[in-house]
Amino acid sequence: MRAFATYDELRNYSGRDDARTLLESATKAYGKTIFLSHSSKDHELVAGVILILENHGGRVYVDERDPELPNTDFQKTAERIRNVVTACRKFVLFVTERSKNSKWIPWELGLGDGSKKEHNVALFPSAERFHEQSWSEQEYLGLYHRIIWGNFENKEPEWLVLDHRGNTAISLGEWLRR
Repeated sequence: MRAFATYDELRNYSGRDDARTLLESATKAYGKTIFLSHSSKDHELVAGVILILENHGGRVYVDERDPELPNTDFQKTAERIRNVVTACRKFVLFVTERSKNSKWIPWELGLGDGSKKEHNVALFPSAERFHEQSWSEQEYLGLYHRIIWGNFENKEPEWLVLDHRGNTAISLGEWLRR
């Protein structure tokens, strides 16, 4: 079972026209079901993550380039993010080795954990090579389910949400519908 997507795989998704369109629509909060937290340094990969989530029934919001986010008023920025996280049913943290340097990710994850509870929060880990684990250096990331590419016995590979502690999984689409 593959543990997570590589950067190259996400870049391939991100290069598609439908992924770029989804990235633009993801900056509008109305009607979204997933808050996607990510490092701004992972911008080139985010469209691929959005495409995967949306192809499985999610409607993704990303704060990057949201026209309603003020540029300099951090109080209003925090209020806007807090409201959108609360309004979305799911919280997904796109985790890479660059995530640990983000100032906003831990705060957003805390909001997601507090308002969604653990079963509605998932990590979408990625690295340059699928066997790298540097993204997982922060211990608290071990609390959450992970979105992976894998398969159930005697089935074709698909996107799954893995409970790594219980070694169980459900399809990504099923998790998004819950």
